[in-house]
Amino acid sequence: MDPQMCYDDVAWEQSDDVSDNWLLQFLDIDVKRPIAKFILKHDSGDDPEFTILRKGSFNITLQMKYTYSATNIRFSQPGAILFPEEKVQNEVAVMRYISDQTSIPVPFVLHSGTREESPPQSEPFYYDEPYGTYNNHRGILDPNIEEDQLELLYTQLAKILLQLAQPEFPKIGSLGQIDDFSWEVTRRPLSMNMNELVRLGTLPRSKLPPLDATFKTASSYIEALAQLNIQHLLHQRNDAVQSADDCRRKFVARQLFYTLARDKKLFLPSFENGPFKLWCDDFRPANVLLNEDMHIAGVVDWEFTYAAPVEFSYAPPWWLLIEKPEYWSEGIEDWARVFDRRLKTFLTAMRHCEDIGAQYSQYRLSDQMQRSWESGDFWVVYAILHSFAFDAIYWQKIDQRFFGPTETDDPSEAWKERLDLLDENQKVEMERLVTRKLKEMEDRVLAWDPDEYTESFRQRLMRRREEKVNEAKESHH
Repeated sequence: MDPQMCYDDVAWEQSDDVSDNWLLQFLDIDVKRPIAKFILKHDSGDDPEFTILRKGSFNITLQMKYTYSATNIRFSQPGAILFPEEKVQNEVAVMRYISDQTSIPVPFVLHSGTREESPPQSEPFYYDEPYGTYNNHRGILDPNIEEDQLELLYTQLAKILLQLAQPEFPKIGSLGQIDDFSWEVTRRPLSMNMNELVRLGTLPRSKLPPLDATFKTASSYIEALAQLNIQHLLHQRNDAVQSADDCRRKFVARQLFYTLARDKKLFLPSFENGPFKLWCDDFRPANVLLNEDMHIAGVVDWEFTYAAPVEFSYAPPWWLLIEKPEYWSEGIEDWARVFDRRLKTFLTAMRHCEDIGAQYSQYRLSDQMQRSWESGDFWVVYAILHSFAFDAIYWQKIDQRFFGPTETDDPSEAWKERLDLLDENQKVEMERLVTRKLKEMEDRVLAWDPDEYTESFRQRLMRRREEKVNEAKESHH
């Protein structure tokens, strides 16, 4: 069994093609010039130098550098972000909230705007004051790192998680800024997983919760996310399954997980009605900026941050090893073994922070994380938040916890022993899906539902390429 479900390679190719070609325009001085003038209108300085600072997974950051200061402007990348307006609104609101309500060092947002207000009229944007040094390289935790150094880094990260766990909200969803000093949950909880399901899983945008949807209970939200996993399997056009039995395995896992969510069995009911906690899908070491003394100078990339069930915050952070379990070269079980060792160091660091910080003593987040890991709730949360990794996590870490042991020791074969847990209608639906998926494997069609900005740039790109072909034909003749 593969450690994760494959992306739709046809959609992935389109996504990268749009994103890569959109980024190339910033090498053109005629594109950068109006952006530089736009920044100078709002923030003038002496002898400015305008450069490309960073290309991240979802944004490009340009920097106007002055003699004694600098300003960053960030644009969402078409093809990478499929909800650009919503993304920028959410990120600006939550950054201002964090700046006002915590001591977490986040860039100060100077200005933000829509596509129509942006200098090249290409994408929604915001600009801010920069922090620290960027490092976007992917890696793993050095297995030989000194324990003292690791504990120093873990302590700083633990303080940020402890602060994020303090605010409380009555609903699940993204924050909207009401006035200068108040914020409320006003929109759906736009997650990184939702963006990736549409971008790489060809999930129709209409299958996501509506823009104004918020959730009053944890179980209603978890049920909605479990339903998204089912819709993902149904709608991913290419590469979703490898064979008929692979399709059945994935169908059974999603139906059983949905049943657990619907019957409210995945988590204890203690926090069913909240209060809910601030959660950032993309908080990880790669988005933490360090100064020369290896102390945190700033934290960036807050676009997928929202009020979420407390179980998300109570799960220990997967990024303690830098690498995700589905990408671990030695497999999920080995990842869990190494993670357990590092978790002990992290929780020691967090408990030290809790012991000296009275404001952190109420919930003892370290104790909650320990319980989440020992009970297996960590894996439930991980499966909810990572749809492409769902199958391996479900069969290796979730199924037997709720449905008991199987006769086979092979997780890839366990689904056959769970067929009796499906009703007849589900079994009929499963075989219909198998037939459809096998037929879809005969050809590879692009079935993608991108946002209007991504589609607009894609159409421009296609026209440009067509014009070049025609020009080449004419010159040949």
